[in-house]
Amino acid sequence: MSIERQEIGQRMSRIVTHNDTVYLCGQVAKDAAADIKEQTATMLEKVDALLEQAGSDREHVLSATVYIRDMKDFSDMNAVWDSWVPAGHAPARACVEARMARPELLVEVSVVAAVKK
Repeated sequence: MSIERQEIGQRMSRIVTHNDTVYLCGQVAKDAAADIKEQTATMLEKVDALLEQAGSDREHVLSATVYIRDMKDFSDMNAVWDSWVPAGHAPARACVEARMARPELLVEVSVVAAVKK
């Protein structure tokens, strides 16, 4: 059993790899003052960077859990999400309405992916 942790903090690691599976901690927007589309786009940019660091990419995402502050933003978030997901590589996904750690955050995602071989 092989476990590798990257960017380890007191509370969490940003990336944990177990065997050939990558787990990312929850990712939020770079600018919490932005609207839902911009928050979603910059959140997914951060996911891309972490996946690359872990030896994976969006084509290898297995599952994602999206937390959205208000379901009124669901279709705008999905418009950005749908353009980010490569055709034919949609992961298993759940989306739930949730209170965020900071009230200005509109969306957060937690991702599990496979390592590229």
